[in-house]
Amino acid sequence: MARAFGAVLYRVSLTRVLPSFRRQTTLERVGFLGAKLTIMPSSGERNFQGVRRIWTSRPVCMGRRSCKIAGRKDAQNLKKMKRNSKIGKEIVAAIQKGGPNPTSNTVLAAVLEKARELEVPKEIVERNIKKASEKGQEAYIEKFYEVYGFGGVGMVVEVLTDKVTRSVAAVRGVAKDCGAKLADPGSILFKFRRAQVINIKANAADKDQLLSIALDAGAEDVIEPPEYEDDSEEDRPDSYYKIVTSSENYSSILSKLRDEGIGFEPDNGFELLPFNPIEVDDEAMDLNKDLISKLLELDDVDAVYSDQK
Repeated sequence: MARAFGAVLYRVSLTRVLPSFRRQTTLERVGFLGAKLTIMPSSGERNFQGVRRIWTSRPVCMGRRSCKIAGRKDAQNLKKMKRNSKIGKEIVAAIQKGGPNPTSNTVLAAVLEKARELEVPKEIVERNIKKASEKGQEAYIEKFYEVYGFGGVGMVVEVLTDKVTRSVAAVRGVAKDCGAKLADPGSILFKFRRAQVINIKANAADKDQLLSIALDAGAEDVIEPPEYEDDSEEDRPDSYYKIVTSSENYSSILSKLRDEGIGFEPDNGFELLPFNPIEVDDEAMDLNKDLISKLLELDDVDAVYSDQK
């Protein structure tokens, strides 16, 4: 029986995918003893030329929750790197508009203070101060590029760039390489609203406590971190509550959080929030994650927002 079963595996491993199945992403066969043989093509293939991999049982995959948790720490590190990069650009822009003296240039003084609070490395600050005085340094322009993701997901790419042609070409190139597409201006952006957001680690505060502080300070909403059936306590440090507020109440809420000893993410607070987040399957989630990751690797890109849950 074992020899016969092995023969079936060998025959299946050599079988080429039939044309009628080329549009499928997963092929399944049932062998002896009811074992399911799953044939998976290589990622990104559109016309399958052969069999990529075989399992004799359902393949073990990370799945929706595990995929998110595995990427949270990397995402937070990348977020910090991007935040430092954006502050560097803001330093250049402030100096170009008001000069290098923070005493007379209040905008520059505010940016340098924010850099200090965020613990931006000194070399980044100094490098961008020097960059601002270089000949030929163009002014930075804020741009938003819109991308059609996978599973009906829309993405907005936030850019602060001194070369618009370079940034749009880079974003378009990444989208194309990942099988996505750059959207016309306004096609996706209307699905989002710009809001002042305070991010608080899920293990840093009690839900009821946050709701009480937010309501007392006039916050618009408190968005809870997503929960999954098999969540554990060690997962909570990598998930966040989001307090959504107006600019007028932002400082007041920060003061109340400090008074209560609740730590929060020190950033500029502005984010694009989707009006109606949408669910996608695991395959689309993985594809979108890869697309976002590659977009964030671009120097000009400061943030990527999507309406995926």
